[in-house]
Amino acid sequence: MTRKTAILAAAVAATVSALTAPAAQARTAASTETRTGAFSAAKGEARYAWVKSCAKKSSGYTMACGPWTVVMRDGTTRTLTDARVNPVTAAGKVNKEVVSEFNLSGDGRSAAYFRKSDGKLVVRDFATNRVRVLPGATSRLPKGVGMDDVDAKLSYDGGRIMLDYTDTKDKLPTLLVDLKTGKVSKISPKLSIQGFSPDGHHLLATRSTGENTTELLVLDENGATTARRVVPQVVANNTPQAVADDGNSVAVMISTPSGKTRLRVYDLEADSVGAAVDVKVPKNESPHQLTWDASGSLTLWNLRNNKDGDTTGVVRRTLDPDLGATSTIDTLKLGAKVYMWWLPGE
Repeated sequence: MTRKTAILAAAVAATVSALTAPAAQARTAASTETRTGAFSAAKGEARYAWVKSCAKKSSGYTMACGPWTVVMRDGTTRTLTDARVNPVTAAGKVNKEVVSEFNLSGDGRSAAYFRKSDGKLVVRDFATNRVRVLPGATSRLPKGVGMDDVDAKLSYDGGRIMLDYTDTKDKLPTLLVDLKTGKVSKISPKLSIQGFSPDGHHLLATRSTGENTTELLVLDENGATTARRVVPQVVANNTPQAVADDGNSVAVMISTPSGKTRLRVYDLEADSVGAAVDVKVPKNESPHQLTWDASGSLTLWNLRNNKDGDTTGVVRRTLDPDLGATSTIDTLKLGAKVYMWWLPGE
C-alpha cells in the first residue's frame, strides 16, 4: 500500500464509524503519549506529528481542524501554522474530507509539506527552523494534479525526497529529488516505491507483472535499477518491508494466523529467503513500519490494538534480525482527539 492509499483509508475511517480494521482506524485515534525507553531528549527531533479532530455538527462526522502539531523528543511541541491541513484539488477546491500531504524524515529532523501561503512543497529543518522550497518545478504541482494526488517521502536524513503523483492516465513519472544538489531523477510510474535505505542511496520498489506475480526492485540514488527479482510468495504477500544499505538485503515482517510475529530476510542476489525468526512482541500488536539502521539492526514500529481491533497505541523498538530480541525505545498512547498522526519515516 502506498502512503497516499493509507491517507485515503484514514480519511474514510475518520468519517465512517462502521470501519473496524486496525489499519483503517490507526489514524483516527487521538493521542496522549507516554515516553519510555532509551531515546535521549534531542533538540530538533520529532517523535510524531498530528492534526486535531473536530466534530462536524451537521453530520456528526469528524474532520481535521488543524493546525499540524509536532511533538518533539525534548518534550516541547511545535505548531506549524504555515503547513496546509486540507489539500487543494486539481480543480482548485479545498477538500476538507482529507488531510494534505505531510511527511517526517526517519531521523525526525525534517518535515515536508505544502506551504499554506503559496501552495509550494517545502522542507522544514527542525534544528535550524529553516524552511526551504523544493528546487525548480518540483515545488509546484504538475498540470491536472492536486495536493491530494501527491505522495511525498523523505530519506532518513532528509537529504532526498521522493514525489509520487497519482494521475488519471498513470503517465507522470515519480521524481527523486536530491535536496542538496537539486538533481531530479525520474522513476517509472509503474513502480510502487516502498522506501529508502538508511543512507538514502537505495530505494525499494515493487511492480506487479503480467503473470500475476510481484517483482521486487532496488533503485540507486539516480533512479537506475540495480537489482530486480520476481520474489517468492512469502516476500510478495507480507509487509512492512525494508532494504538495507547494501541494496540487497530486504527485511520482511510476517504476521501469522496464530498471532505470532516473524521476521525473514530476503537476499535479492541469491534469491533466497532466510530462516524465520520469531519476534518477541505482545500478541495484541501488529507490525506497522520497519527500517534498517547503518549498524545492521532494525527498528520496528508496532500498532497496539485492543480486543475489538481498535488501535490504542504505537510502540517503537529495536529488533535484532538474528535473534528476534526487541527493546522498547518509545511508546505513544492514543486516545480520541487526533484526526491523523504521522510517524518519522512513514
